[in-house]
Amino acid sequence: MAEKTDHTPPETESRPVKEKFSRSLRIFDYVWHYRWKFVLSFVILGISTLVFLVIMQLPGEALNILNGEGKYGLTTSEVFLLLTILLIAQAPLSFLRVRLQAEVSEKAMGTLRKDLFGKILQLNVPFFESNRVGELSSRITNDITQIQGLFSLVLAEFLRQIIILLGAIIYIMFTMLKLALVSLAIFPVVVIAAMFFGRYVRRMTKARQEQLAQSNVIVEESLQSISTVKAYTNEPFERDRYGKSIDETVRIALKTATARGLFAAFIVTVMFGALFYIIYRAVLLVQSGDLPIGDLFSFVIFTGLIGGSIASLGNFYTEILSALGASDRVVDILTSEEEESRKSAPAGSRPAPAAPRPQLTSARSIHYDNVHFVYPTRPDVPVLKGIDFSIQAGQKVALVGASGSGKSTILKLLLRFYPLESGKISVDGKDINDYDLYDFRDELALVPQEVLLFGGSIRENIAYGKLEATDAEIREAARQANALDFIEKFPEGFATIVGDRGIQLSGGQRQRIAIARAILKNPSILLLDEATSSLDAESERVVQDALNRLMEGRTSIIIAHRLATIREVDRIYVIENGKIIETGTHQELSARPEGAYSALARLQFESLPE
Repeated sequence: MAEKTDHTPPETESRPVKEKFSRSLRIFDYVWHYRWKFVLSFVILGISTLVFLVIMQLPGEALNILNGEGKYGLTTSEVFLLLTILLIAQAPLSFLRVRLQAEVSEKAMGTLRKDLFGKILQLNVPFFESNRVGELSSRITNDITQIQGLFSLVLAEFLRQIIILLGAIIYIMFTMLKLALVSLAIFPVVVIAAMFFGRYVRRMTKARQEQLAQSNVIVEESLQSISTVKAYTNEPFERDRYGKSIDETVRIALKTATARGLFAAFIVTVMFGALFYIIYRAVLLVQSGDLPIGDLFSFVIFTGLIGGSIASLGNFYTEILSALGASDRVVDILTSEEEESRKSAPAGSRPAPAAPRPQLTSARSIHYDNVHFVYPTRPDVPVLKGIDFSIQAGQKVALVGASGSGKSTILKLLLRFYPLESGKISVDGKDINDYDLYDFRDELALVPQEVLLFGGSIRENIAYGKLEATDAEIREAARQANALDFIEKFPEGFATIVGDRGIQLSGGQRQRIAIARAILKNPSILLLDEATSSLDAESERVVQDALNRLMEGRTSIIIAHRLATIREVDRIYVIENGKIIETGTHQELSARPEGAYSALARLQFESLPE
């Protein structure tokens, strides 16, 4: 799959602004919960902006009064008294507006972050196979921060600049028509240039953001696999890889800066040239007595406001488009198809099914009926080709075979991580798709080969199997998993922090924590995916003992690399290229000297040191 920095779907990139705006209205629903405060903040913004325009006009009126050309019958003292009152009134208005918009944006985006994370947790496994963790984190952090900036600042300032622009134009049109016509004839040139440069700068800014995101992915991957990096002494390679990515970011940024510099030079030249020309025309009008000196002063101020507003609108428009893009990416996730989940859905949001779904009984038989499967990301590579086997309640069966033969896929399909291409999997005689997904998975427990613990305490990691477990239950689960001895040797016991992904613990210790978690969950069906293959002999013995205790009375499917660990299972299935080629007990399969199992056994046992 071709790598794209943010994995934004092609259809997202090609959507027109109008469609992005329409889709982004879903994000606005979060703000709409606080609509009265949001609307009030914009009413206050409008009032405070009009007050600002009045304040900007008063110094010119004061000059007119000094020259005996006052328009409103006010004295100089009254003008400055009014100016003081308006300045004092402006302060609480500005404070209240900023406070209201901050409250709305923080609460709305906090809710959005929670909903987005909850949605991501509910998405299907194929989604995570085509999206990197760093990119999904970026949606929750960077994209929502950008959206929050839109509601907390950009929209308000955008509207503020529009009010200033329109107010200033109306003022000079009604008070200084001749000068207004001169200045307004120049502004369209600036606006057109701003649109042209703005589009280019926006495109380059986006390219820089995407390149920087790619750099962040390199950092995240390197740090997550820091042990591998160090083991292979590839620190220079990762440093160079990151350096090249940053160099490309700098190149794009400098190219963007060149465009911004040219635009800034153009604006300064045109704006100041126009301003000097307008001042020249204004001086001629003052000399002829057609324009009071105070109006000239006001005109310069309001012309500056118009120029500043136009420049600001271009920047804010770019930020609005960027926020629309961020909103579009967030909406893409919010509208993605998710797994069925009763537990995580908001209260009352999921209607009751028309007919009650079957519940698991005390028996746990499993049957695979002619199961075919291909991974969604590799549709041209068949993985399972007609898998057929049955497991009676309480039986322990093992799946053996070479890597890539389809063993782990069999477990993933039982966990309903993927839909079947064809065939059927049944538990207790019922299609697994007929069970409520949450209730069904609650009956299963998986102990993988590579256990990645959460970064909290040992207690929290064991309790993940049963969140409401008591300390006594957690302790008993640890004892049954042969983990209690090493836990109690730590100074902080169950409160010991395991570190990122459990890095503070050994492989055997992590496996026993995972087994304790599974014991606490008390599942009906146990799935062991090469749970001891990466351990040393002593750790394997302790962990295998814990696994044997865990498997008692439970239907168990074991993927085994070391055949010595499965001699006592009820049945063994040998998988090759997605098909079952042999089945039987260890004794039965070992008695077939030309069989695939015997070949695996000879290869493995003959390689052991004498």
